[in-house]
This record gives sequence, structure tokens and C-alpha cells, in this order.
Amino acid sequence: MNFDRSKVERVKARYPVGTRIELKGLCNDEPGMPPGLCGTVIGVDDQPALLMKWDNGRGLSLLPYEDSFSVIEQEQEQAQESGLTMQL
Repeated sequence: MNFDRSKVERVKARYPVGTRIELKGLCNDEPGMPPGLCGTVIGVDDQPALLMKWDNGRGLSLLPYEDSFSVIEQEQEQAQESGLTMQL
């Protein structure tokens, strides 16, 4: 299989494991995957596709160059702040 290693590495760097994602829309019509659904990145494969664990229990991957989604930065920042507060 031919794949672009540099593209895979860029996707891994941009969406590391643990990144929270909000789905805006898929490139295909997949039942049970509505806009607004959130999930967590659990890895990146050689396509590169984001391997996901969705909050609805699904494991459908995202194609970062075809699907529409956004990173949920607010939740990540809140989790970090909560961790700091608990340490104080």
C-alpha cells in the first residue's frame, strides 16, 4: 500500500491521541453519526484516518481531508484547569 508518511505524521501531530472532536458532517451519509456528535481520537492509521471512539459507542474513523469536524479546545482547557485546581 502506498501512503505518504509525512502526511500521516502531520495528522498525528495535529490530532494526538486524546484530542476531543465535534463532528460537523461526514463525506458519506452514515446513519447514527449526527452533526454535533463528539468523540475522542484513539490513533491515526496510514490513510491517514483518525481512529475514533465516539460518545455514542461507535468506532467510525474520520478522514481529516474529507470529513468536516472541529477540535473541542474548551473541554481540553477545562480538564487541564481542573487538574491544576485539584493539585493546589
